[in-house]
Amino acid sequence: MKTVQDDTGKRYLLLKRSEQASLVRDPESGNECYVQNDRLESTDEHPFETAARTVPRSVRTLLEAVPDEKTLGLLVELERRGPLGIRTLLDVSDFCESDLHGRLTVLSAAGLLAETEVDGARGYRTTEECADALGVIRSDVSDAADESATGDAFDVNERSTQTNETET
Repeated sequence: MKTVQDDTGKRYLLLKRSEQASLVRDPESGNECYVQNDRLESTDEHPFETAARTVPRSVRTLLEAVPDEKTLGLLVELERRGPLGIRTLLDVSDFCESDLHGRLTVLSAAGLLAETEVDGARGYRTTEECADALGVIRSDVSDAADESATGDAFDVNERSTQTNETET
């Protein structure tokens, strides 16, 4: 598999090449079609990079910048609670000052956090890019939680019905 682009600049994943046409897949839609070989040229982009570009840029940035669950939790809390001062962040976490500073620096450099003022002191807030990325990855979690809650409610009603039938 390799990345090719057509004469309009649209990138595809090359699946199979014959003499006159090649079978390609659009990485965004998954649609496969044949394109004349004279309309295609190879690119230097790795096919996995092409596939990764179907994930929103904000989510790719989040995935690249967040090394562990504690750092992800830091972003989640900043998003939920709003801008927080550096002292508050130190008080509510078990990070030492240098670890927290290192994480904040990396996240700021990635464009996920922005420095701000909170109660007259230095603080941090999530950026719009970070909020977008968290919204995307958290939507699946809330959907799963909704399904789980619905399933639990069904089980409770089912047990209640079975109990009533047994009693009558």
